[in-house]
Amino acid sequence: MGTVKKLAEEVGRGLEQALPGLRKTVVGKLALAVGAMIEGRTPNTVELANLLPLPTERQDMREQWLRRLLENPLLGSAVVMEPFARAELARAARNGQTVQLSLDQTDLGDRMAVLMVGVRVGDRALPLAWVAGEGPANIGFEGQERVLERVLAWLPPGADVLLSADRFYPSVALFDGLGARGWGYRLRLKGNVLADTGEGEETTTGGLARGAEERYLPGVRLFAHGVMTHVGILHEPGHPEPWIIAMDCAPTRAAVLDYAARWSIEPMFSDFKGRGFGLEDSQLEHADRLERLILVMSLAMWWCVQVGRDDASNRPTPLEKKPGRKPMPDTGASGSSAAAWSPGSPGACAT
Repeated sequence: MGTVKKLAEEVGRGLEQALPGLRKTVVGKLALAVGAMIEGRTPNTVELANLLPLPTERQDMREQWLRRLLENPLLGSAVVMEPFARAELARAARNGQTVQLSLDQTDLGDRMAVLMVGVRVGDRALPLAWVAGEGPANIGFEGQERVLERVLAWLPPGADVLLSADRFYPSVALFDGLGARGWGYRLRLKGNVLADTGEGEETTTGGLARGAEERYLPGVRLFAHGVMTHVGILHEPGHPEPWIIAMDCAPTRAAVLDYAARWSIEPMFSDFKGRGFGLEDSQLEHADRLERLILVMSLAMWWCVQVGRDDASNRPTPLEKKPGRKPMPDTGASGSSAAAWSPGSPGACAT
């Protein structure tokens, strides 16, 4: 437990500086939970409780302590994440760069679903905002609106944004919401979406992609309500299905390949799940408690990333010291869609 206590002290100092308005007792408890999460990398509350450096030997008291923390309404992810998210979004937008956001959902069996927005940092993403739902259902636009509005409030004024999302997300409401915010987008479409190019009978996006290796269609109306967008289709050799991408700009191959930036959220989900904290093994049954457990994991992930950044800055390797070395990009369009088919990276806290 000595390691957890030391970690909690270091995390606590950062949390106190970032969250001066939050009760010190809550900050202290949160820091202990984050320290235990970094050490144990487990969603099992019994195992986490056993790692807590509390002045009691009773396991039931430890579990009760952690249960009360996860039930605490003061521990809202929006409040706690705001200073970290604002700083990272400002970093992503510096020098006029486009902020790359990914929207995706992961399921925990048929018990829970988690919708999350992450910001691209290098070849991966960091979590910004999320919402959990009970059951296997797809979290629709109401949940999407909650997390996107949260991120909107944290963006630097005038920041350019590009949102990428997988194919079960696009809807009339999402297109309208992105347009109202002035955000760029690359949204992958299913093949059964109604489509009208204005040059013939109404068809589907799958019909437009049939037999095509590349096809670029400006001014396509989607859905029965006639959402106007542009569509790019790319079917690369060796891939079972084409990318059918709705976009806000003129459709080109390069614009389609921008969608590869969405893959940054996949290694992040790997960190949350099988290659990191094992979130899929959580037995929590209430969405609000799962959201707070994800908050603990997210802060652990952010802390690990910050430690890595500090280490690279203060103790660079010989390669990092090499003059003229090209820095890792934080944002920007992908040069090749190969990035979208790469495996996830090891967990952020893996040793």
